[in-house]
Amino acid sequence: MTDKTFNVLFLCTGNSARSIMAEALVTTMGHGRFQGFSAGSKPGGKVNPFAIEQVKKTGYPVDNLRSKSWDEFAAPGAPHMDFIITVCDNAAGEECPIWPGHPATAHWGFEDPAAVEGSDEEKREAFEKIFKQIMARMNAFVSLPLKTLEKNAIQSEIKKIGDMPVTPAQIRHTATP
Repeated sequence: MTDKTFNVLFLCTGNSARSIMAEALVTTMGHGRFQGFSAGSKPGGKVNPFAIEQVKKTGYPVDNLRSKSWDEFAAPGAPHMDFIITVCDNAAGEECPIWPGHPATAHWGFEDPAAVEGSDEEKREAFEKIFKQIMARMNAFVSLPLKTLEKNAIQSEIKKIGDMPVTPAQIRHTATP
């Protein structure tokens, strides 16, 4: 008997950076237990090149990354989602589509690295900082004993992960994917 693979959809407004990095991290850090997806309420149409740099570190294939609408995942025939996690404050406040199957939901807010202005090096540093913050929360998420938790407990636990502070010490001790 094979273990269930959980589908996780990460939502952001533009689907160009945070949600893309989260998609790659959950898939690679989950070692087959999770399949990540990402989408946006108002997708910008392209993936930020600094996000692609971070995703390449995970070994996740970047060729298929694209900025897409969350409507794709609410349409008939879309993969069934077990978890829906917003990663930006704007998307958390928007009215989302009705997701089939009532997936567990949570908000894990992260600053927008794409909003950083300055040199490429400053932008790269911002993306690396947020990537490491996402990785720290992802480490907690992929470690949850999902088989033994009741649905309400799972909902509570993923919300707690979104509330957990991400300190520099936690980031340093987070394993790379």
